[in-house]
Amino acid sequence: MRQWLWGFLFVAFCFACCIAAQHKPRTERISGSAGDVLEDNPVGRLKVYVYELPSKYNKKILQKDPRCLSHMFAAEIYMHRFLLSSPVRTLNPEEADWFYTPIYATCDLTPNGLPLPFKSPRMVRSAIQLISSSWPYWNRTEGADHFFVVPHDFGACFHYQEEKAIERGILPILQRATLVQTFGQRNHVCLNEGSITIPPYAPPQKMQARQIPPDTPRSIFVYFRGLFYDVNNDPEGGYYARGARAAVWENFKNNPLFDISTEHPTTYYEDMQRAVFCLCPLGWAPWSPRLVEAVVFGCIPVIIADDIVLPFADAIPWEEIGVFVAEEDVPKLDTILTSIPPEVILRKQRLLANPSMKRAMLFPQPAQAGDAFHQILNGLARKLPHQKSIYLKPGEKILNWTAGPVGDLKPW
Repeated sequence: MRQWLWGFLFVAFCFACCIAAQHKPRTERISGSAGDVLEDNPVGRLKVYVYELPSKYNKKILQKDPRCLSHMFAAEIYMHRFLLSSPVRTLNPEEADWFYTPIYATCDLTPNGLPLPFKSPRMVRSAIQLISSSWPYWNRTEGADHFFVVPHDFGACFHYQEEKAIERGILPILQRATLVQTFGQRNHVCLNEGSITIPPYAPPQKMQARQIPPDTPRSIFVYFRGLFYDVNNDPEGGYYARGARAAVWENFKNNPLFDISTEHPTTYYEDMQRAVFCLCPLGWAPWSPRLVEAVVFGCIPVIIADDIVLPFADAIPWEEIGVFVAEEDVPKLDTILTSIPPEVILRKQRLLANPSMKRAMLFPQPAQAGDAFHQILNGLARKLPHQKSIYLKPGEKILNWTAGPVGDLKPW
């Protein structure tokens, strides 16, 4: 009886959406300042100096393992390439607003493609020692006008397990720098105030090639593919995803409105384009590429990650395009989603259909106006001008170069 009721509700929902859609445009622009910010052009608003480092910090690392180009942490590589030919780049460091150190700190993968962040702190320290001894710009602010792309699970805490990441904290010598990172969670030691939260890398060309006609009916109500338990590290499911993914499976594995599985089909991208809602729960970290995929494919993201700080939150109105569900409310997910009025769902879909929303989540090659590269630059531009207080007095030191775990202090 319960399954029949859910099926009836979904059919009624689809019918209501079809009727309402006939009277509404397919896309809608975010109104007011949010839409303007999303379409800002950073050119002319800032200048960035790119340090020229020995290739052992970037190019040689990539040559050793080209898989890094398609990994979800690849933003550090593509940001470097983008800046080298960007009109915001300056070859004169005296006129620079920001300084960028191109380090591929996440390009150290296991045979299974998992990142090993354990060498990253030593690599970053080595690079900073180099730029501080070769140029005068780091020393005058101890990095307060420098930015680093750190797309690890927990950013510059450089560990993939949250407890260990919290124990480590942000690498001490990066405490004054602006961190551009995928990790974002309020009141967390791995997120500094002033950091710029970005989307993880998802392959734009691959996603573009899998687009289906936009008028294809969305016949799946809720869609998710991924792990519910990490059987190797947390077989009971109480720690992984703080139990939220396990709760999804236990409560909705037999619900006909929920198309959820651990299997990852070849039609994954197409299926997302046929779904109304796509679950974006936390895993070991609060973020994942599913958020990017959901936005690009027009599937309303259902964000299950308490206190998450979402990418470019000062430009993208996540409350208007997504649905937020508290981790403790996962057992009520069916009731929450079926209670959303069709007109609210249709507006979220129209906003998601706006090309500017999709571009902001991607790192395309070549770059496009309004893409994630430009959103990062916009975020840096909005932090200008620098306050005079960031500049140190002659001989003044704030950072402790010997702080942190002993292993981080070894030469790289």
